[in-house]
Amino acid sequence: MAPFPLNLTQLIGNLGAYLVYIAIGFGFGYVLEISGFAISTRLANQFYFKDMTVLKVMFTAIVVAMVLIFGASGLGLLDFNLIWVNPTYLWPGVVGGFIMGVGFIIGGFCPGTSIVSLATFKIDGLFFALGSLFGILIFGETVDLFSIWWNSSYMGRFILPELFGVSTGVIVVLVVFMALFMFWGGEQLERIFGGKDPKKAPRQRYAGAAMLVVGAFAVLLIGQPTTADKWSRLESTKGAQLHQREVQIHPGELLAAMHNRALNLKLIDVRNEADYNLFHIEDARHIPLEQLDDHIDEFQQEPANTVFVVMSNDETLATEAWKLMTAESIPNVYILEGGINYWLDIFAAEDKAIRRVAASGEEVLRYDFPAALGARYPAATPDPHHYELEYTPKIKLDVKRGPGGGGCG
Repeated sequence: MAPFPLNLTQLIGNLGAYLVYIAIGFGFGYVLEISGFAISTRLANQFYFKDMTVLKVMFTAIVVAMVLIFGASGLGLLDFNLIWVNPTYLWPGVVGGFIMGVGFIIGGFCPGTSIVSLATFKIDGLFFALGSLFGILIFGETVDLFSIWWNSSYMGRFILPELFGVSTGVIVVLVVFMALFMFWGGEQLERIFGGKDPKKAPRQRYAGAAMLVVGAFAVLLIGQPTTADKWSRLESTKGAQLHQREVQIHPGELLAAMHNRALNLKLIDVRNEADYNLFHIEDARHIPLEQLDDHIDEFQQEPANTVFVVMSNDETLATEAWKLMTAESIPNVYILEGGINYWLDIFAAEDKAIRRVAASGEEVLRYDFPAALGARYPAATPDPHHYELEYTPKIKLDVKRGPGGGGCG
């Protein structure tokens, strides 16, 4: 059922997945080779406006992939959150792009096209590929000297709809029209500087351009799914886990996880600020439920061993937070069973300053505190060696997508 599983092996098995990977790699290399990307002089002519093949091929790939990705996302066939988008480091990216561009002009290759040239047994491709490997070695040995700058101007998983504050469909339409204008402009540059006649180019390109425009407006019309839409598609499976209490972890398991160095534990407290200030578990981060959606991109960047535990006074708000994060494809999200009230039932019994009070209603803090000390109460940092708690372990690390290269990277 759509959206399809993140791991291709879940669909077609290990052998099928390897065959797909080989086919994609071969197809990508084949397209680059027949487009002339193994010839350094042809690639270098891009920068002298004599041959715009690089722009045409790569920009065609970009816009076609963009239309298909967001079209599939709008139809519910693909979850865009599961696609790795390289985080943006603005100024290091600008400088790195400039350095790569200069190298491209001088050497006639980028790292990717040098491999294509090497695969066709070209000597210049061999030397460029070896130079790329040497550059990687030098960078790896010297990056500590400028690591602060290298990690500066971090913007996270930042994409154009966020930059311009418009819908994804609008961006898709604009990028397609920009690409078509650049294709036309590229042909004019080839005519002026390269002496090529645009009339001799295949007429099928007009049909392709029309298909791109139709696809872009289809994406605009369909729109992108909301969090509620995503949850409705997952409710039959994820809702069962929720009702069978497979994701509600006992306070004892959370305490053990807090002392497990193999886990990158993230505690998310979604209560109101007043209750959070009165008492919260050590290292719990206060993110009110209504603000949680603003942190999804940040959560997506966490390493694969990250476990999120959401908590509220009981479980009502935490359950809503779990649904939101699960719908947005954040892996390894759990709910603190019984919330802060149950945590205090177990770990605040010996604290004379804290006393349980009679209170009714959902998400009510059922404890009275002499002062708003937050995590400075002993119950916020209980010693695991002082308790022998029985519980069924539920935390299991799910597979998370990893970074992938693309283009000439």
